[in-house]
Amino acid sequence: MPQVFNRGANGLARMSLVILGLVVTSLALTLNELQRSPYVTKQGERLEQPVPFSHQHHVAGLGLDCRYCHTSVENSSFAGIPPTKTCMNCHSEIWTNADILEPVRASYRNNTPIWWTKLHDLPDYVYFNHEIHVNKGIGCASCHGPVDEMPLTYAHASLQMEWCLDCHRNPAKNIRPRGDPIYNIGWKGPNGEHPVYCEDGTGNCSLTGPYDQLTGQKMKNAREFVDQMSMGKYLVAQYHVRPPNEIQSCETCHR
Repeated sequence: MPQVFNRGANGLARMSLVILGLVVTSLALTLNELQRSPYVTKQGERLEQPVPFSHQHHVAGLGLDCRYCHTSVENSSFAGIPPTKTCMNCHSEIWTNADILEPVRASYRNNTPIWWTKLHDLPDYVYFNHEIHVNKGIGCASCHGPVDEMPLTYAHASLQMEWCLDCHRNPAKNIRPRGDPIYNIGWKGPNGEHPVYCEDGTGNCSLTGPYDQLTGQKMKNAREFVDQMSMGKYLVAQYHVRPPNEIQSCETCHR
């Protein structure tokens, strides 16, 4: 019986399989990188808004506290977009005729909401609670980035699962003292020049000395911290943050 394929056919078949494997691998790697890219995550993208609100102006320029607008961040699962009345507390007195603020005035006049475009639009299968993160010592900037430097706000983090897990594996690197440090966008953590003092058993911390910031009384068993990791590990225990093996479990975020 005559030979249908010449002797080089076997080599050609092997080469074809190798090339096919390389193509499939390259395609998988490309799709993996695409899935992490800003094209998909919208990370760093300034989305069009009905009013070009500047966090840089309001936070860095005017010194507004995050909680003035995001009133529910400490006791609700979501930070909350402020009602138009919050804007009009100031803008009924200043910039009253600015064209750029006409959507705000129209919203207030007609009692209709402003339809802001969401920057962090998590899918339905992800459970996220603002309250628990803030009350366990996670600062606004850890997720939202340097909003005090954003003329137009953008998503600072990808919010992909690997990004969340990076913190859940070692929350100590991000945890801050409760109170003002949470909302201080530029806070860099303790150091030799600016230590943090914390009181054993209460979790109360002070940035100015071993004294309670409310009563002025000297702390009992105060500890001094000059680096983030030692302070973070201490606060993980003081704030009763669940261990990494628990907060990395699937049901923590997928319920």
